[in-house]
Amino acid sequence: MSILHLTSENFDDTISKGQVLVDFWADWCGPCKILTPIFEELAAESTGNVSIAKVDVDQEPTLAARYSVMSIPTVILFVDGLESKRFVGVQPKETYLAVL
Repeated sequence: MSILHLTSENFDDTISKGQVLVDFWADWCGPCKILTPIFEELAAESTGNVSIAKVDVDQEPTLAARYSVMSIPTVILFVDGLESKRFVGVQPKETYLAVL
C-alpha cells in the first residue's frame, strides 16, 4: 500500500473509517525527513488494516491548526475519525507498530 497524501478535500473522508496513521510534516523539517523512510516501510508492510498518510502543514495549515499541531513531525493515529494516539517528534518504527 502506498502513502496517502491528504488535503482539506479528502482528509475527513479518509480518516472516517478504520485506522489511519497521519504524519503532519513539512519539506524543510529535518526530523520529518528522518521519519519519511519509517512511514514508507509502514506503508509497504501494511496489509490493508491501516492506512498510512501524510499532511504537509505548509500546504494545509488549517488541518494543522484544527488538530493543534505545534511541533513537527506530529503523528496522530485516528480510529474511525477520532484521535486515538499522538506522537510528537521522531519515534522508532516499533512505537508506531505497537499501537496499530
